[in-house]
Amino acid sequence: MSLATSASAAGPEPDAEPITHAMRCSACGEKSLLFEDIGPAQLWALKHAGRTRHDVYREAITRPWRALPAEGASL
Repeated sequence: MSLATSASAAGPEPDAEPITHAMRCSACGEKSLLFEDIGPAQLWALKHAGRTRHDVYREAITRPWRALPAEGASL
């Protein structure tokens, strides 16, 4: 089966959902809000680390995708 994504090299479709970033503290489970830019999520983690001394975090990235069959492909 051949698939083609709908995003072009120029970027996602105009109506696509945004890519979002969030940070989660591995020690206590507290999470940042979702942000379209990584900077505020990283800042949240640094501030949380300063308050709690927790030093391990996970970044969650949500990247919406749309997959379409390639032209002429059979399913």
